[in-house]
Amino acid sequence: MLNVSTIITLAVLLRIGFFLFGLYQDKHMPVKYTDIDYMVFTDASKYVYQGQSPYLRETYRYTPLLSWMILPINWEGVWFHFGKILFMISDLITGVLIIKLLQKNKLSKKKILILSSIWLLNPMVITISTRGSSESVLTVMIMSSLYYLINDKIKLSAFWFGLAVHFKIYPIIYLPSIALYLSKSGSIVNLPILKLTTYKNLQFISFTIVAFLSLNGISYFIYGYEFIENSYLYHITRLDHRHNFSVYNVLLYYKSSLPSTTNIDIEKLAFLPQLLLSAIIIPLILAKKDLLSCLFIQTFTFVTFNKVITSQYFIWFLIFLPHFISKTKLTWYNGFFLLSLWIITQAIWLFNAYQLEFLGINNFDYNLFYSSIMFYLSNCWLINQFIGSL
Repeated sequence: MLNVSTIITLAVLLRIGFFLFGLYQDKHMPVKYTDIDYMVFTDASKYVYQGQSPYLRETYRYTPLLSWMILPINWEGVWFHFGKILFMISDLITGVLIIKLLQKNKLSKKKILILSSIWLLNPMVITISTRGSSESVLTVMIMSSLYYLINDKIKLSAFWFGLAVHFKIYPIIYLPSIALYLSKSGSIVNLPILKLTTYKNLQFISFTIVAFLSLNGISYFIYGYEFIENSYLYHITRLDHRHNFSVYNVLLYYKSSLPSTTNIDIEKLAFLPQLLLSAIIIPLILAKKDLLSCLFIQTFTFVTFNKVITSQYFIWFLIFLPHFISKTKLTWYNGFFLLSLWIITQAIWLFNAYQLEFLGINNFDYNLFYSSIMFYLSNCWLINQFIGSL
């Protein structure tokens, strides 16, 4: 009979299998399994190991904390894969935290096993961590924060949240939702907006700021302005247009070819609708109704309206999907249709991207652009369905 231990054991074996196949593919096949990002991480860590800055590695746009975490890769031999092992373990810990949060919903054991399998047995999730993407380290931080928040351990929750925002800035969009969630405990000031001022909110924000500023202060002290530039400011002005599902894809491509003196800052303006929807409107509508479902829809919206979208970003909202499914009023056939739409519109984009990049077919302005629009519009419709189902 299936139980939590069986699911976790199967999840471990699948990750080991994917990892070993990746080693074989890297050695014997022309298309490598290991993500190019892993090479960026390891190169940056080698600079740190030599007493230099990780930002000497071009395209390293992350906190130095990541390069410190994988320092054992410099011990040569099999240690080169230490980072992947760390990401796989983080991936599994995230799955365990998902199970613990689902158990808070008082679901049947069977339902918990099915829902947790969405993460633990998901080939896309497994592939991303075993290829060497660090997203699972972030998901551990976010889910740890939420686990302690739901268990009313505010200081621990705030510590993990501050760590997550330091690691990648986007989780800051969850702060309004958390503030609204904690405001249910009784406000200090009974006035509009100021009703959010509760002892728990003040505690959470204070400890989050301390954790965030401490890590940023240490990083700035060691690496100076290049830490701020690469970890945060770069992401405001980035113009990535390769492997980008976003509806902004073609626009960013043409912007990247314009003189740097141009006054058109579409890469900055793109944040306005994204943040308005994901960080303000959706929390106001949903945060007090169900926090984790709200975070799922926030993140899905944030990714949909982001100027850069890659497959790794889907991990950001997948951590909340099991909980959302446990709360949604969507029927299974409606859910299947929404999933099919999401997969099919992605597949159309990927087919056109394959034609462009591997076959040299010039479809950038036409098929690829239209498929980006199709994916964007389908995601917008999905958001509408998600909100209406709670």
